Amino acid sequence: MTDHTDPGTRLGLTILGGYLGAGKTTWARHQLHLGAFGPGVHVLVNEAAHAGVDDQLLPGPAQDVTLLAGGCACCIGLPRLIASLRDLCDRRSAGRHDLGHILLETSGLADPGAIARALAADPVLTRHLRITAIITLVDAQNGLDQLARDARFQAQVAAADRLILTKTETAPPRDLATLCAALSRLNPAVPPEAAHLGQPHPLPDLPPPGPLPLLADGVLDLTLVELDLPPVNWTRFALWLSALLHLRGEGLVRVKGLIPGPDGTILLQAVHRHVQPPEILPPQDGPGHIVLFGQGLDAATLTRALQRFATA
Repeated sequence: MTDHTDPGTRLGLTILGGYLGAGKTTWARHQLHLGAFGPGVHVLVNEAAHAGVDDQLLPGPAQDVTLLAGGCACCIGLPRLIASLRDLCDRRSAGRHDLGHILLETSGLADPGAIARALAADPVLTRHLRITAIITLVDAQNGLDQLARDARFQAQVAAADRLILTKTETAPPRDLATLCAALSRLNPAVPPEAAHLGQPHPLPDLPPPGPLPLLADGVLDLTLVELDLPPVNWTRFALWLSALLHLRGEGLVRVKGLIPGPDGTILLQAVHRHVQPPEILPPQDGPGHIVLFGQGLDAATLTRALQRFATA
């Protein structure tokens, strides 16, 4: 590789973090469409699950997308992340001048600060990469609860150069004010911003905050369950999902999936009991797939229930 020790010639890297369901992919899709990272963006999508969902939502506006699945990029997935970044640096040094920037969308359980420290300690990457920003998205609906339940989210907030609140339009004003105050206590140098569908959105005038939450001193014990979907009856599947969210909503932190439907592929996303309006994507080959993060989930029980109640 050619040595790019001059900061102006090193390849820029933006690390996008945020807890499960914060809206990272939605934000990234709109930012890429707007050209916010300049031309020639390569997107790395980190998934704790073995099969990706988010990477299939990004190819349009991005130059290229690489899926890093099967473990968070701050720990289990770190060797593969470093190998992928070194490969991109190699390609650029070999004359790939159309590669202008890298966007790393981390898993919702990853610590962006730990990733940044690992990259800074790598003797190759430190000469060829410069981290331009660590951006953490914050779910305004669930942020207070997440701060009180999982220290991983606190680490994501503390590492950020930018804190961007999502879903502010549906968050109660007093809760939003309290969340902003809690974020400022964890990261006093970074004032919270807000975004809607990936674009800047002004924060409303806020009332005085309520009492700040007691911060969690440990991490949630979350189970990851991945289910390949047989052909499903969409109406019955929706009833099954509604029952699951009703019974397990507080402990069911995140649901996302791609489900074949009559008019295309249905993108399903839920955080606790909040289900986002389904989005219709172009048809995709292969079976549907659903990923669930939660407490005390059992893959065999979920599979049996799905086959019994939701199959076509």
